[in-house]
Amino acid sequence: MRRTKAPFRADEVGSLLRPPRIKEARARQEKGEISADDLRKIEDVEIEKVVHKQASIGLKLATDGEFRRSWWHFDFLKDLTGCELFHPEEGIQFAGIQTRHDAIRVIGKLDFPARHPMLDHFRFLKKHADTAHVMPKMTIPSPAVLHFRGGRKSISKEVYPDLDAFFEDLGKTYRKAVKAFYDAGCRYLQFDDTVWAYLCSQDELKKARERGDNPDGLQEIYARVINYAIAERPADMTVTTHVCRGNFRSTWISSGGYEPVAETMLGVTNYDGYFLEYDSERAGGFEPLRYLPKGNKIVVVGVITSKSGALEKKDDIKRRLEEASRFAPLDQLAVSPQCGFASTEEGNILTEEEQWAKLKLAVDVANEVWGS
Repeated sequence: MRRTKAPFRADEVGSLLRPPRIKEARARQEKGEISADDLRKIEDVEIEKVVHKQASIGLKLATDGEFRRSWWHFDFLKDLTGCELFHPEEGIQFAGIQTRHDAIRVIGKLDFPARHPMLDHFRFLKKHADTAHVMPKMTIPSPAVLHFRGGRKSISKEVYPDLDAFFEDLGKTYRKAVKAFYDAGCRYLQFDDTVWAYLCSQDELKKARERGDNPDGLQEIYARVINYAIAERPADMTVTTHVCRGNFRSTWISSGGYEPVAETMLGVTNYDGYFLEYDSERAGGFEPLRYLPKGNKIVVVGVITSKSGALEKKDDIKRRLEEASRFAPLDQLAVSPQCGFASTEEGNILTEEEQWAKLKLAVDVANEVWGS
């Protein structure tokens, strides 16, 4: 039951804790003490090191840790044609803490620019991943993320008086993005997505209605946009998604099991794999996995938490994988941390040593459960 293609039996979501050298350099660059080019050179060195570190602990893939990003999503979205970063009066409210006051709005017709900066970010990652003999994995926010959080009020009514036209352009924009990353050499692409989890949360659905949006029917709309975006991907390209309940300095946003969305998310969206959070009671049980179609799709079970440094026990992880296998075949499962370790540059509250111990634990468990 070993896997030689993505997603792997031991995998990771994407982001990694920023090394102190990058944090220091970014702070200096913001003060004007060093140039953007100086910062890039430091990022280059640290990314090369972290790629080889991932290979050294036995992972079959490597990300760039999202070291060049401040946010997991805004850094990609702000460089789409028709989008801009702005600063609202309030940040995003997590459990007991609020983020910086950044957000995205749509001010023009959507498109994917041929020179989107993350294409070069991927090319750099690929060069060093190839040297380390691991598969480079690229992460970008799902198209649903551009719509749900801001909703109608963040999309220009002059440009898009009809949201049907917005969703059509959104699908086309992401289809171009998928092709552009493929042409750059990407064979493992992931759409990170908080929205499926929000659609499982009564609190988040209530907030959407208070914003003047109607969340009814969004599952089907998002599935249609996602499927259009990835419909033309070549057979040798894997596209997965990560479903997140919020991850900022070890806090969270939404709660609720996957039952309300599982049938659409697992059975209707045409992803090759799903990274699902299962590190706390907020994620509910494994029962929704019964909607996973038998075949080639993989669910990467996130039973190792990235929100604290306490290391899980192997036997506990194996027991949870056994529980999950009651609802989906073990051959269609894999294991990873439930989320990235630094969805924003601030990072979660644990050490780099604890981070690497958790990723190594995923590798060790996978080798014992599925064979090395």
